[in-house]
Amino acid sequence: MLQDWIHKGFKYSQNPIFRRFTGKAGALLSKPMKIGLLLTTAYNKLVDVDGGESGFQQLKTLMMTFMRLVRAYVRGDYRDVSKKSMVIGVAVLLYLVTPLDIIPDFIPVIGLMDDISLMVWFVDAFSKEITKYREWEAHTSYENIGRF
Repeated sequence: MLQDWIHKGFKYSQNPIFRRFTGKAGALLSKPMKIGLLLTTAYNKLVDVDGGESGFQQLKTLMMTFMRLVRAYVRGDYRDVSKKSMVIGVAVLLYLVTPLDIIPDFIPVIGLMDDISLMVWFVDAFSKEITKYREWEAHTSYENIGRF
């Protein structure tokens, strides 16, 4: 089942619509205010989603970790991540917050399937980067870590 989600997410990542988000993501990384707005919007969307499944909760937790990674990257606190991972991850966040995508979010039930598939694919493909950041985060203590 997980492999199906990963496969669908990879398929969506090859779609021209998602490729457009990848282009926008590269430009956004140099704009801290816009990244802050994106992180806040993505956070609110993830928190608002009612996911009773433990698998969805794990996905939300991993995406929240990635959002902290983006924040640390933009602030210059953490740079031990590839530019490609950052661009693709920010593109996934852009895709997540945009209601009109491959399967529009306003369509009941299936509207979030493409968003979830892309998140699963991203987490699977870039789990080493996320794990590496979590290790850094665990050994770094300063007052604003983890806040959006």
